[in-house]
Amino acid sequence: MKSNLLLSRSLAALLALGATLAVHAAEVQVAVAANFAGPMKALAADFEKATGHKAVLASGATGKFYAQIKSGAPFDVFLAADDETPAKLDREGATVPGSRFTYATGKLVLWSAKPDLVDAKGEVLKSGQFAHIALAAPKLAPYGAAAVETMTRLGVLARLEPKFVQGESIGQTFGFVSSGNAELGFVALSQVWENGKLKSGSAWTVPADLHSPIRQDAVLLVRGKDNAAAVALMAFLKSDAAKAVIRSFGYGI
Repeated sequence: MKSNLLLSRSLAALLALGATLAVHAAEVQVAVAANFAGPMKALAADFEKATGHKAVLASGATGKFYAQIKSGAPFDVFLAADDETPAKLDREGATVPGSRFTYATGKLVLWSAKPDLVDAKGEVLKSGQFAHIALAAPKLAPYGAAAVETMTRLGVLARLEPKFVQGESIGQTFGFVSSGNAELGFVALSQVWENGKLKSGSAWTVPADLHSPIRQDAVLLVRGKDNAAAVALMAFLKSDAAKAVIRSFGYGI
């Protein structure tokens, strides 16, 4: 009889806890730069387990997200592929002051789905032995801008421009290369890297001194200032647990 009473009380306590979490759980709408879509999916799952809040993700080009946010798109948090776009939104009053921080430092890689096409020093760019090379649109995607900067410094931009296949985001660019529509292309290391090694194909990690640093900033947008889930996500991204996940995808912190 006593054990049944204790069981009933325990069950009641669990139901009360569940009800409390349900009441306080909320959703946060997150605009995520395409290069960070994979890591953010993993982080969103961890975030929900840790807090009960749900992160609803949309991925795409940083430049397109900027335009959408300025047009009133219903995002609470913006994870950009650069630091300039969130800073611009700061200046324009579209963010919560003081919320912006760098959540990751991206790495550019020249990648091919073919195992032997890209050499360890990127000399394939100078040989030009390919018909198409993919990159994200430089005006929309910071990784595309870094690719153009790299080719400029290597002195191959003018020669390779006729072979360009441009995606509006780094996600679409990866699709061009993985499908074979372009033999090789500039993508984010996180798209081809897993558990400390290249998942497939061949690649050259572009030296950091060939382009400006790809500092990726997160910012809390005005729409999310009173959203408990949005505030909690910004704090979660700074946690040691989140940083470990981010590093596992090949990013710097």
